[in-house]
Amino acid sequence: MRLLFRAGRVIDPASASDRVEDVLVEHGVIVDRGVDLLPGDLLGNPPPGVEVIDATGLCLAPGLVDMRAQLREPGEEHKENIASASAAAAAGGITTLACLANTEPVIDEPSLIELVARRGAEAGRVRLHAYGAITRGRAGKQLTEMGLMTAAGAVGFTDSPRSVADAAVLRRALGYARTFDQLILNHPEEPALAAGGAMTEGEIATRLGLPGIPAAAEVIQVERDLRLVELTGGRYHAGPLTTASAIEAVRAAKRRGLPVSADTAPHYFALNETAIGDYRTFTKVSPPLRSEWDRRAVVEGLRDGTIDAIASDHAPHDQESKRLPFHQAEFGMIGLETLLPLGLELVHNGFLSLAELVARVSTNPARILRRPGGTLAKGAAADLVLFDPAKPWRIDEKAFLSKSKNSPFDGRPVQGRVIGTWLAGRRVHPSR
Repeated sequence: MRLLFRAGRVIDPASASDRVEDVLVEHGVIVDRGVDLLPGDLLGNPPPGVEVIDATGLCLAPGLVDMRAQLREPGEEHKENIASASAAAAAGGITTLACLANTEPVIDEPSLIELVARRGAEAGRVRLHAYGAITRGRAGKQLTEMGLMTAAGAVGFTDSPRSVADAAVLRRALGYARTFDQLILNHPEEPALAAGGAMTEGEIATRLGLPGIPAAAEVIQVERDLRLVELTGGRYHAGPLTTASAIEAVRAAKRRGLPVSADTAPHYFALNETAIGDYRTFTKVSPPLRSEWDRRAVVEGLRDGTIDAIASDHAPHDQESKRLPFHQAEFGMIGLETLLPLGLELVHNGFLSLAELVARVSTNPARILRRPGGTLAKGAAADLVLFDPAKPWRIDEKAFLSKSKNSPFDGRPVQGRVIGTWLAGRRVHPSR
């Protein structure tokens, strides 16, 4: 069966293309793009064997590439598993997903990289990849076998959401990973300064009586890491960035030509520390929500390209982990199904164009991970998302396909909704 998307606004940042045209898919691959492909007969019927999808008034873009999510499998399947996360990702327009290594057991050996890939293939909704841990057990001491995990399919290495505190260990990791041209991601938070903290340090934390995490903990960690990048030449990714000072540090590193990339997550440009309100634990994240000044700096970092990508930072938790006093609750919120609509707020508010947003949620993450995706070029896999950028609706946690519901955005009015998601030309959302 051939698939023809008719008269949609086709957004492909990889080829600097943003225009109304048709896209033809055969055998899971994009074979042609243009105006009035495969015209029908005099009665308007399509050619035999062609399924036509009317995309008039809609946007067709490369499927989203989410470069940071926690999937909880293996070990904590009561919070999330690969099947439920894959369904949630497809509902959010995500076709490629990279999961962190903080499972139980930790993904620190090749067999677990292969397990995640196999379970993802069985779920059949997204292209699922895994990061390997930088250190065994994420304990920050002994490096893992990066070469073997690279051969097994690891897309990079990280102990996130835990930082590698020992500078000598991270130096060795950057140098070792460079041998395999691999990416090192380090959580941007100096662990000694962040220890015991629950929210960003400042007036609001004092008023709420909560232990604070200084904003300086982020830039101290990032600047140290950047010095190690200068020393080793290793590929380094910082994220999620949340503070003006850390963003400026990355901006300066890019000007110096260092092999550095960065991301943030929607809650860091859609919320600030006031969202914590009356101890709302769904807003407890790591790094914490920041000041309004820092939130605006995140938006500016996305606008000027210092921050290359937007990741969901999906961190599912059950009620027992969140329905606790704020300082005892777990860090993290879910984000797979709200990545696109929250990102579109940047477009509707005039900070990014649609093409720039698609680059940050699809094209750039694929480039950073060096994986296929993020393009609608001829010959590329037909990983696609069709969405209505103007569709108004309210986020409803009851409709989430994720097992967990820990989202602070429940009830938030948004504009822009996924209509359908295709993986290699096969519709994976909504399911038939």
